[in-house]
Amino acid sequence: MERIELTPHMEEIKRVLGDRIDDETLEAELNKYLNEYHVDIVSAKRGIIRKYGADTAGTATAANATKKIADLNGTEQNVDVLAKIVYVETKNITVKGLSKVIVSGILGDDSGTASFTVWEPGSVQLDKGSVYNFRNCYCKLWNERVQINIGNRGRIEAAPGVEIDVPNSTASLSSTEVKIGDIREGMGNVTVTGKILSVEARRINSRGEEKIVYSGIIADETGKIQYSAWHDFDLREGLTVCAKNCYIRSWKGIPQLNIGDRADVERVNQTIEVEAADSQKTIAEINRIGGGLDITVEGVVVDMKNGSGLIKRCPQCNRSLMAGGVCTVHGEVEGISDLRMKLVVDDGTGAIGAIVNRTDTEKLTGVSMNAAMGLASARGEGVVARELMGRILLHKVRITGNVMSDDFGPSMIVRSAEPVEVDVQAEAEKLLAEVEAAI
Repeated sequence: MERIELTPHMEEIKRVLGDRIDDETLEAELNKYLNEYHVDIVSAKRGIIRKYGADTAGTATAANATKKIADLNGTEQNVDVLAKIVYVETKNITVKGLSKVIVSGILGDDSGTASFTVWEPGSVQLDKGSVYNFRNCYCKLWNERVQINIGNRGRIEAAPGVEIDVPNSTASLSSTEVKIGDIREGMGNVTVTGKILSVEARRINSRGEEKIVYSGIIADETGKIQYSAWHDFDLREGLTVCAKNCYIRSWKGIPQLNIGDRADVERVNQTIEVEAADSQKTIAEINRIGGGLDITVEGVVVDMKNGSGLIKRCPQCNRSLMAGGVCTVHGEVEGISDLRMKLVVDDGTGAIGAIVNRTDTEKLTGVSMNAAMGLASARGEGVVARELMGRILLHKVRITGNVMSDDFGPSMIVRSAEPVEVDVQAEAEKLLAEVEAAI
């Protein structure tokens, strides 16, 4: 099996074995059973679980208990749920560097709602408003809310003729008021109060039906977030609104506010000082929330990655070109020269990748585009990157931009950057005081 095919089986074994086996050992064991012993995947999983001392009953497919959503506690390993699709979407994610398609959304029954994920959807087609039996599910807690997961052992069966009334009060009773700066992926039933900074209407085709989606940016004093509204709530730029019963989904790690069918939006008389919003965060905080818009980070440049210096861009789509002047979309093109840096910035709580554009590269290093072109002409393009590194490495910077996250950690597309002057004596005295206090 390929690595991406092993992933769901590894996840299933890890749920049973817990900390008794690490990912590297588990992958090696699976490869041994499958490729050396030539046993089937079911026998391989059972053998590994038995070898490392767990009860193979954890992988049994005996009759499961059927539970209401409100009765789930987040620890179930084999449970059946009869529920109605409240919201559903298909998206691509990256698992250990490999692309994967999943289906996720919100399920509801007469007791409540919960988010769900189908990790191996195959040809499964889930329709909003339809009722299904979700078999052999396992549950987890995320942000103190239950998530229903359907893995490779799970199955989904249509329940034609079954009607489930998901009470409107379910969402409003459990809706949690949050500040935009505290929003994280996976949150459901949240209430957000903010100022509409922009709004745009666009037509999309959803399952053969044409719809109008309203999207833009909403902000409060703690940050900004993109939103999508699936009804005309009469959102206008400059209005302050309170949006209840929303849910959060992420795109490339950036949380997005979804104002769906069950949401309630009302205008409020409240002044929000968006311009005074403090968007500075530590990298540890970014790792916790996943990403965001207009985030500011202050830290020391500890590395500069390949792909920095003089590059060529496609004149049609602005993508950086591959070797030989090839654009991944438009093929071989006559590239346009550009200057950039791909930095690693560390603030003491973690590290973040940062792609710095030409303007800010010139500002931080003092190397202009013309100077870089002249240096490359005289001594080769590789010299430009080394010159930039010598001028930026171990310098403290303040960068602002949109932060995305994947399996390799957070990265920022820098919108603005500036050097930070360090008072060496004051920093030394501070460090000395901390060391003396620890002795």
